[in-house]
Amino acid sequence: MYTADEKRYDTMQYRRCGRSGLLLPSISLGFWHNFGDTGVYSNMEKICFTAFDNGVTHFDLANNYGPEPGSAERNFGRIFDENFRAYRDEMIISTKAGYDMWQGPYGDWGSRKYLLVSLDQSLRRMGLDYVDIFYHHRMDPETPLEETMGALEQAVRSGKALYAGLSNYDGETLRRAATILEERHVPFVINQNCYNILNRTIEKNGLKETSQRIGKGLICFSPLAQGMLTDRYLNGIPADSRVCTDGRFLRREQLTEELIGRLRGLNALAAQRGQTLAEMALAWILRDGAVTSVLVGASRPQQLLDNIRAAENTSFTDEELREIDRLSLDSAEQR
Repeated sequence: MYTADEKRYDTMQYRRCGRSGLLLPSISLGFWHNFGDTGVYSNMEKICFTAFDNGVTHFDLANNYGPEPGSAERNFGRIFDENFRAYRDEMIISTKAGYDMWQGPYGDWGSRKYLLVSLDQSLRRMGLDYVDIFYHHRMDPETPLEETMGALEQAVRSGKALYAGLSNYDGETLRRAATILEERHVPFVINQNCYNILNRTIEKNGLKETSQRIGKGLICFSPLAQGMLTDRYLNGIPADSRVCTDGRFLRREQLTEELIGRLRGLNALAAQRGQTLAEMALAWILRDGAVTSVLVGASRPQQLLDNIRAAENTSFTDEELREIDRLSLDSAEQR
């Protein structure tokens, strides 16, 4: 039986989630990759133990994380039941619904039917009475926004979620959704979106500015651009890399010679700062206080420890920021 490290809160920095009472660790653990049925259960356990022992209290899931869809929640549920149940009140556990999950017209997008049924399924898979944050995973162009926000309201009113969140919303839709939730007195506290040195979409579509202005937290996924912002691809494409083993999220044609040259420049700048490229990329996201937490994935415990270390130095000189922009802005496109 797992026993948590008594010093787990000694070094992690916790940030307030907008103007709410909720605090999140600077680094949170995401279950998008490495926790499905293709993963090794004992390794999943070790990653979760390493996270919690180092103050990572936030574990982020979604109904469709796998493969297969639902398997990440099932595997987490087993880890939780066998090791973490005694620590439930110290944990922030989140899940989402909004992408394709089951056959037929009711297993996708943002209807009241889909969201509330999906939440019940997620709770059963994880063996939980409630989640701390329940997100709508993406904007739905067909379902009225009032219906989707009403489903989040019901999730909170029922006690099955403590807070509501939105994921992959743009600034204008976020503003309209926030108005609806505020009128209904729903504790909407956080937005989740992709953000990294190479992908500045939330700066362009107003999401980052809107989140700050209306006092909502912001948590960012894909901070390392599917591995591009590491030293993994600086000298070619390894045979065991994600490009070769799983082409869904990072494709070989994205790694152009021009981009690799820019990545080498960023890597050199990181070395001057005494950081790896990955550490600098994570620190850059946390640099200005606008981001509450960064979601990192991990395939092994040491990788997670390396990511946690990035939060130790989030200060940048103006010259360093200008150099990062020079090396990356032309490649700041959706990855």
